[in-house]
Amino acid sequence: MSAHSPLSNLAVPVRSDGKKIRAGVLGATGMVGQRLVHLLADHPWFELTEVAASERSSGKTYAEAVHWHLETPVPAAACDLVVKGLDPSLDCDFVFAALDSSVAGPAEEDFARAGYPVVSNSRNHRMDPDVPLLIPEVNAAHLDAIPLQQKNRGYDTGFIVTNPNCSTAGLVLVLKPLADAFGLEKIFVVTLQAISGAGYPGVAAMDIQGNVVPFISGEEEKMEAEPQKLLGKWDGSRFVDAGLGLSAHCNRVPVVDGHLECVSIGLKKIASLGEVREALRTFEVDSEMASLPTAVRNPIVVLEEENRPQPRRDLHAGNGMAAVVGRVRECPLLDVKLTLLSHNLVRGAAGAALLNAELLAARGFLTRRVAPSDSQLAEPVSR
Repeated sequence: MSAHSPLSNLAVPVRSDGKKIRAGVLGATGMVGQRLVHLLADHPWFELTEVAASERSSGKTYAEAVHWHLETPVPAAACDLVVKGLDPSLDCDFVFAALDSSVAGPAEEDFARAGYPVVSNSRNHRMDPDVPLLIPEVNAAHLDAIPLQQKNRGYDTGFIVTNPNCSTAGLVLVLKPLADAFGLEKIFVVTLQAISGAGYPGVAAMDIQGNVVPFISGEEEKMEAEPQKLLGKWDGSRFVDAGLGLSAHCNRVPVVDGHLECVSIGLKKIASLGEVREALRTFEVDSEMASLPTAVRNPIVVLEEENRPQPRRDLHAGNGMAAVVGRVRECPLLDVKLTLLSHNLVRGAAGAALLNAELLAARGFLTRRVAPSDSQLAEPVSR
């Protein structure tokens, strides 16, 4: 539910038959898939109608197949859903993809080709030249690339939209208002990333307990590449990178949830620390974004305490969708440095995908999907 407005005030997208938009979750038994199943329970716009996973889970009910890791029980609406395989014949209007990267690439393409909008959490298509890499508060205009993607790939109603890597998500959300107000030149970031970011069973206890592992495969490359696309522009035919100087050091630490990042930033315009804090604190989404159920009107929380943010104390700000910033101070090498925290499984994964889907629904990109054999035309949602 939104952290800022009652549901009665929302302009709710609905299918032409008045029902909620039907969602499926691919990779529903994994860590991110479970978060999506949880977040879809009682969602005002979406109804979970299909769950899909690996062959070993197919044919079981979701309650039987899933090794549930969340604090709350499996949602009642999901318990009796039969887990299906990754065949693009699911009874839903669009799919969330929370698949392992080893299978995500072709599976997502298969579903898009079959007419399903795919809202992906996987890395496989993030940097494709015609696929939006989306943080709605940052670069909603990148959705303009969808028609070209459909034309390029021969998709009809299907397409792929991705959300960024979990550590990139919090970083770029915080960089956005600074980019708008002062311009960005260089970013140096050191991450302290939670073990849940490695999925389940994640990092072996003997490797992480009382320890820090200064390597996460592929993570630094993602953090150095993805912000360039997110903070860049769609020029009508291609994505133009932001052209930032960006260096990342990524570390795994013995924290369950929450990625903490220590960031030094070089600005194009001179700015006082007060001006930097004010730009972050007053960053506010527009009315379209504010109407989305998962959105937070002010998605950056600035703390003044010298020892914050902390995962144990600040992880759930904005229902896990806010980035929490503290320790804003001068940097002797660049211009300003700060510490930020974001929930890697909500803001950085399941919640990010859900917010992307809500924006797609609000803009009419999610249609009533019909089987190829059905002679009916797909009917767009209305508001």
